[in-house]
Amino acid sequence: MSAVREAYLQAATSVATLVGDPAVAEAWAKPSALAGFTVAGLAGHLAAQVVNVPRVLRAPAPDGPPVALAEHYGRVRWIGADLDADVNVQIRLGGEAVAAGGPRALVEQTGLAVSELRALLAEEHADRLVSPPAGPWAMRLDDFLVTRLMEITVHSDDLAYSVGVPTPDQPPTVFGPVLALLGELAVRRHGQAAVIRALSRAERAPDSITAF
Repeated sequence: MSAVREAYLQAATSVATLVGDPAVAEAWAKPSALAGFTVAGLAGHLAAQVVNVPRVLRAPAPDGPPVALAEHYGRVRWIGADLDADVNVQIRLGGEAVAAGGPRALVEQTGLAVSELRALLAEEHADRLVSPPAGPWAMRLDDFLVTRLMEITVHSDDLAYSVGVPTPDQPPTVFGPVLALLGELAVRRHGQAAVIRALSRAERAPDSITAF
């Protein structure tokens, strides 16, 4: 199994742990720190980065050629979309749907998906293509899993902050690809100088170098 797939399974396991934190269940119906999301919807959206992947793997492999990571993010509709744009409304509704059974059911669903993915990912060949939910286009499976690593890392922070627990630290095998992806997207949006200054020269750093 590739290093990205191993890293993804580590990240997916951390999702099951975080959504199972008692603080998540206690705040279930409250607004989250992420605009428009309840804690339940945000927990569901985070868990969706795990529970929806088996469905992606079971779908027929799309025709190529595959798009690269940067091109994928050049095509997705949610980047730059307003909070109430249809694509963002659908994302929030999707999170609520995944969480509809309640906190205990979400933990069980996520744990079962992790177990299933351990077997599924081990069986997939190195050049497997998949259709990401944001498609329709083809991506290499490992590139798609990097997008899930990013979603898991970012939304784990959102959820942890929302319920007042420490954000889980990810191992370098998870955080490294996420940092590289976010850095690439930030440079594409703001330019190299802005990113360099934000990381090393606070006195002349821009107000923001967000990737999205």
